[in-house]
Amino acid sequence: MLVDSHCHLERLKLAEGDSLAAALDRAQQRGIERFLCVCVTLDSFGDMMGAIDGFEQVAASCGVHPLDQKEAQELDRLYDLAGHPRVVAIGETGLDYFYAPETAALQQQSFRHHIQVARQRGLPLIIHTRDAKEDTLAILREEKAAEVGGVLHCFTEDLDMAQQAMALGFYISISGIVTFRNADALREVVKALPLDRLLVETDSPYLAPVPHRGKSNEPQYVYDVAQFIAELKGVSLEELAQVTTANFYRCFPGAKALFGA
Repeated sequence: MLVDSHCHLERLKLAEGDSLAAALDRAQQRGIERFLCVCVTLDSFGDMMGAIDGFEQVAASCGVHPLDQKEAQELDRLYDLAGHPRVVAIGETGLDYFYAPETAALQQQSFRHHIQVARQRGLPLIIHTRDAKEDTLAILREEKAAEVGGVLHCFTEDLDMAQQAMALGFYISISGIVTFRNADALREVVKALPLDRLLVETDSPYLAPVPHRGKSNEPQYVYDVAQFIAELKGVSLEELAQVTTANFYRCFPGAKALFGA
């Protein structure tokens, strides 16, 4: 069994006549049986929860993406929404200096707030980080994020950053980017990562892996990501699936309880 550890199910770009139920069924047919649907704004949290209502195989997170700062300082609201019984993580949160270096100060404040709420709620963090290595690691340390741990999702940074994050108790999640033609550096990082710290994800509907480039990404394509990583690391797909699923439940104990795993 595989887990898609990071997807945005309410944002799937489905063809006319298609449905989320059908998309999840397609995933299940390829051995993906559990999903973590990740929130990016507090205003969209209700719509996201409405979209996944009735799908018992889907857990959720609550947070504000670093590129959406209009709600970033609503600490009380984040805390309240994170009390939903299906929320197993805080995020995604973090720092993105690649797309929005001009909001770095706001992003940092929001990031700190998210870590504080995560510690208050006892929930792990889902971290988005791009071109912000030093500040990301510094804030994780300063705000004692190691108390709750979590994951650096859709990882594209260097091995040193991964190793420092793992030393703080974080997992490293790999998306379809690893299959892209220009991702040689990331592939070398993945080869060096220990299996017991790896997660796999789609980040759907974004970043469809090879051989689905150009299509809207779906949770079923986490199979292709996992197969590619297994080949990179010289293990069977079955072993990679078993290990990354176990890692997912260690990273997100609330999901383990929610799914009865």
